[in-house]
Amino acid sequence: MSNMTQRRGRLRPAPEGFLSPEEIREVETGRRGFLRRSLALAGGAAVATVAGKAAAAQGEGDPAILDLPPWSTSLGKGVATQPYGMPSSYEKNLVRRQSPGLTQVPQSSVAFTPLQGLFGIITPSGLHFERHHQGWVDIDPNQHRLMINGLVKNPKVYTMDDLMRMPSVSRIHFIECGANTGMEWGNVAVPTVQYTHGMLSCSEFTGVPLSVLLEDCGFDKKNGKYVLAEGADGSGMTRTIAIDRALDDVIVVWGQNGEMLRPENGYPLRLVVPGVQGVSSVKWLRRIKVGDMPFAAKDEAVHYVDLMPDGTLRQYTSVQECKSVITSPSGGQFLMEKGFYNITGLAWSGRGRVKRVDVSVDGGRNWRTARLETPVLSKALTRFNIDWNWDGKPATLQSRAIDETGFVQPKIRQLREVRGTRSIYHNNAIQSWNVAESGEVSNVQVD
Repeated sequence: MSNMTQRRGRLRPAPEGFLSPEEIREVETGRRGFLRRSLALAGGAAVATVAGKAAAAQGEGDPAILDLPPWSTSLGKGVATQPYGMPSSYEKNLVRRQSPGLTQVPQSSVAFTPLQGLFGIITPSGLHFERHHQGWVDIDPNQHRLMINGLVKNPKVYTMDDLMRMPSVSRIHFIECGANTGMEWGNVAVPTVQYTHGMLSCSEFTGVPLSVLLEDCGFDKKNGKYVLAEGADGSGMTRTIAIDRALDDVIVVWGQNGEMLRPENGYPLRLVVPGVQGVSSVKWLRRIKVGDMPFAAKDEAVHYVDLMPDGTLRQYTSVQECKSVITSPSGGQFLMEKGFYNITGLAWSGRGRVKRVDVSVDGGRNWRTARLETPVLSKALTRFNIDWNWDGKPATLQSRAIDETGFVQPKIRQLREVRGTRSIYHNNAIQSWNVAESGEVSNVQVD
C-alpha cells in the first residue's frame, strides 16, 4: 500500500509526484502531533478531564516538567542573530509543496500552501501559494514602472516612489487559483488538504486603489468599460477586468502582511482583484490599459475557461463562489484515540462575507452549525470551529458554507449536473474526509 490512497472504498494510485502515506504520516504527525495541535476545549469540566488523563498517561513524576532542561539554565542566542526571523527548526516540515506531475516545466507550476498546519486566517508570506506561467522574477524597484494608457485623458507612467506617495489602504483578502480543487473533478485521489485546496491563501495587502489611479489619469467614464492588466514576467500575463469591478475594490499592491511583497508574489507591484480567480491578480504589474470591450487575451480566450457538457466554453467566469474545507482533521492526519477533538477549517466567498458554516460527521445526513471566529470579512478567509467527540467508529467529515447572498455550497453531484465532468476550474463542491476506525483520515468523495 505504499503510494495508494482510499477513494469510494477502493484503492487507487496517488498521482505521480505526491507524497506516499508514509511520507504524509511523517509530515503530519511529526510536526507536533495531532492531539496537541487540534485540541481546543470548551468548558472547565472537559479541560479537567483531559488534564487528568494527561497526568495519568505521563505520570506525576514526568522529568520533562520536574527537571529543568538545558535551555532553562543557560544563555540563549543574542539579539538579531538572525536579522530576518525564521521559523523554528522543529517546524521544518511545514512548507509549500509542489506536484511535479501537474506541469512539464518548473517555471510553469504550482506550490501548494500547507492549510492543514495554519491557524487563524492569515497565510504567512513565505507560505503563500505560488502559480507561475514562466517562473518568478526579482525586479529592481528603482527600474520598475507602471503605465496607464488607453481611453484616458492623461496617460501616465508611475515610478514606485510615485505610487507609494499616493493615498493607500490595507485590506485582508483571499487569493484562490481558479484551478484550486480542480483535480477532484476527475476523481483523482489527492491525499491531503494541501493538495486538494492549497492553491488558496489570505493576506493583508497594502497599496493604492486602482480607482485613484484611473481618476488621476482621467479615464473615459462614458466609453471606458474594461481595463487590461499586464504583467512584466516572460509570459506576458494579461487579464481583462470590468470597469465596475476595477473601480470597486481592486488594489495596486506593494505590501503584504506588513512588509513589501515577496518576489514570488509579484514584487515590487501586483494587482489584487478581490473575490475572483487568482490569475486576474496580475503579478509584476507594468501596465493598465482602459478599453471599450473585453481584450480576449490568450489566458482568458482559450485558457482559464470552463468546458461545459455541450462542448461550449464559458469565458470570463472569474468569481470564486462560496466554498469551505475542513483543514483538521483532514487527509493524511491520524486521530490518536477516541474522545474530544476540535474540527476546524476555512470558509470564503468571492461575493462577500460568509454567513454560516455547517459541519457533518456522518456524510451529510445530519448537520450542526459551527462557530465563526472573528473577524468575518468580505472576500477573506473565515475560520470556523466546532466540538466533536469521536466514538472510535468510522466517520465522514464535511463542511458546507453559506454566504451573505444566500448561496449554499453544493455537493459534487449537484455541481456535475450543471458543469459535467470535463471541467478544471471553479470546483467549489463540498469536500469529504473519511475517518477510519484506526484513526487514519483520507480523501473520500461522497455524491
